[in-house]
Amino acid sequence: MSIVIERSDRERRGYRLTAELLLAEPREQVFEFFADAYQLEAMTPPWLNFTVQTPRPIAMQDGTLIDYSLRVYGLPIRWQSRISHWQPPQQFVDEQVKGPYRRWHHLHAFEEVEGGTLVRDVVDYAVPLSFLVHPFVRRDLIRIFNFRRETMSQVFTPVAD
Repeated sequence: MSIVIERSDRERRGYRLTAELLLAEPREQVFEFFADAYQLEAMTPPWLNFTVQTPRPIAMQDGTLIDYSLRVYGLPIRWQSRISHWQPPQQFVDEQVKGPYRRWHHLHAFEEVEGGTLVRDVVDYAVPLSFLVHPFVRRDLIRIFNFRRETMSQVFTPVAD
């Protein structure tokens, strides 16, 4: 899995994280796993104490709201996201409605490729007090997406680069 974070929007001090992982399983199977919002708990490192607060079942579709709680550096955080684009089995987008970011737009894309499915995450985000906070956020996001890669590699079969 490759993870790249770069400045994406100088005017708003925004950033773009891109992560990719090639899995051997078919796209429909991989998409189905990600379509269950509760899988996010398993794919988030334990140190964040991340839990989905929205009761089961969550009907994923355009406009679905999902509530989460987590702890960042010991501070309790409430987060609400909205599924702003739902296109199974190709992609979906979640956007922060309430939470710690000034902007969070997360595209989850699933591309059929020879030998399996390319999972691509593209996160456009901005943080308050970027010049102070972003080095910590950047480090944490890399740790989170590395943990996610490890989890996906246990659930699915990764294809070597």
